[in-house]
Order: sequence, then C-alpha cells, then structure tokens
Amino acid sequence: MLIGVPKEIKNHEYRVGLTPTSVRELVARGHRLLVETNAGKGIGMDDNEYVQAGALIAADGKEVFAKSAMVVKVKEPQPDECNRLREGQLLFTYLHLAPDPEQTRLLLDSGVTAIAYETVTGPNGTLPLLAPMSEVAGRLSIQAGAHCLEKAQGGAGVLLGGVPGVAPAKVLVIGGGVVGDNAAGMARGMGADVTILDCSLPRLHITGR
Repeated sequence: MLIGVPKEIKNHEYRVGLTPTSVRELVARGHRLLVETNAGKGIGMDDNEYVQAGALIAADGKEVFAKSAMVVKVKEPQPDECNRLREGQLLFTYLHLAPDPEQTRLLLDSGVTAIAYETVTGPNGTLPLLAPMSEVAGRLSIQAGAHCLEKAQGGAGVLLGGVPGVAPAKVLVIGGGVVGDNAAGMARGMGADVTILDCSLPRLHITGR
C-alpha cells in the first residue's frame, strides 16, 4: 500500500502523522511511504531522515493526496484537504466529528473511508490512541493555568507551589479520568494543594510537596 503523510496545515499544529521511525517500520512490512516535504519540520525531523527511513518525498500536499491509497494525518482534514479525498481512499487521523457537521458533510461527499484515532477501541473498552493525547491535555492545562495566574498575564499573581510564608494555590480538578489524573499529577508536582471531584470516586484531596 502507498501511504501518504501530508504536512499539517491547521493553525498551530506542528506534529506529523508518522515519524521516521514509524516510516521505517511500515517500509519493513512492505508498504511504500510518500511524505510531503518539510512535513516533519515542526518536530525537528528533516526530509533526509525520512528518505533514510525509506520514504519518498512529495513536492506538496496535493501530490500526497492524489497518489496515496491511505493518508495518515494528526488533525482533522481542513476543507481544502477534504476536497482532495476520494472514494476508495483511507484516511487515518483524529476527526472529532461530533461538533463539526461541515467536516462530516465534506467527508461523506468525498466517499473516503475515514478512521478516527479517538474511536479505535482496545481490550476492555480502552481507547489506546486517545489516551496519550488526553495525558498531554491534562498536563498542559495546569501549565497554561499557571501561566495565566501570573500577574503579568492579567492573573492574580498566584504561584501554584507557593513560597515559604505563602500557602500553595488550591487547584480543583473536576473529573478523574485520564485528563483529570494527569492534571492533578502535574499540579501536585508543582506543589499545589489539589482536590479531585469525580462522580465515580469518593472526593479525593491531595496535598502537594
């Protein structure tokens, strides 16, 4: 199968559908890989690393979509990308269709077979491709919140971990799933006074330090 990896075009998306290591694994299993030039630039991977892994480099995204039997992305296809999809082609990416009727309509019109990472289910109902992104989201939420609490950012001038003589900040995490657990762990690691509220668990209070 010819698998294509276009460069992500969504605003502030720097990831790439496949790393050179993943390309090498797929090539070893008999697939051909076509990677758009500079697709890996956002993660510090240049075209030469993809070539060494066995990929061919495409001049632009149009070539990737036109030639590939399967397109591997990170984020949902933007309207221009949806218009390049076709019947009989496979699309593998995060889609999050529920709040996006326009994308849903464009995908249906294209005839593509789209597989959403977030719906791939493992044993015991686990979501192995969604969980890593939820971990990132949980940890980033605390990092972003701490930044916004800085006085220079218009916040109250609160330091999550406090300092001698100043109590640590109180952080409330609503929901104890993958996102919540990682948010709580990050906040606790920064020294905050953390409380988790989850309807499926007793109320948990975790003090940092």
